[in-house]
Amino acid sequence: MRQGLIAIGEITCDGCGRAIRHPERYLAIDEEGKASRYCVECCFKMGYARYKEEKGERVITFFPESAHE
Repeated sequence: MRQGLIAIGEITCDGCGRAIRHPERYLAIDEEGKASRYCVECCFKMGYARYKEEKGERVITFFPESAHE
């Protein structure tokens, strides 16, 4: 399961090892009972994040692209 979250404390990215600090966004993925956390930069590199147009603004989303967009 994917969850886009906002860091409350300091979290370490499992991709690059960088500290994710408040109020940065990050992605938490639960795979086979193991939680992984990735910064936005790693999410773009891994294909977990993308930009989309929403209400006239360009926003980052962690949701996969659907056929309805």
